[in-house]
Amino acid sequence: MGGMNAALSAWAGLLGACGVGAAAIAAHAAGGERMGSVALILLAHAAAVLALAQRTGRLRAAAALAMAVGATVFAADVSLFTLRGAHLFPMAAPTGGVTLIVAWLLVFFSSVAELKRK
Repeated sequence: MGGMNAALSAWAGLLGACGVGAAAIAAHAAGGERMGSVALILLAHAAAVLALAQRTGRLRAAAALAMAVGATVFAADVSLFTLRGAHLFPMAAPTGGVTLIVAWLLVFFSSVAELKRK
């Protein structure tokens, strides 16, 4: 799992960097208000992915991977639509959002399972 944790940590760094960039666009670009939502999703989930990557367990790894994928798909779709007027693919933003919800539920279930083991 060491390689997976390192890959997730790297992905978290990329999500965070893109989140800062999205915040800058939201603050400075005309019509970039939606980018504030992109920044929030990316920055919050970058921190969560990084934290989950430091833990062990298959459910936590799955949660981190789902968060990284969900945040990437959501942010890419909203960014693309905001900046170019096109979508990544039909229903991409909702797909990313649902993936994020599933990821957070995986965090919940992995934590409950850990509590039961103790």
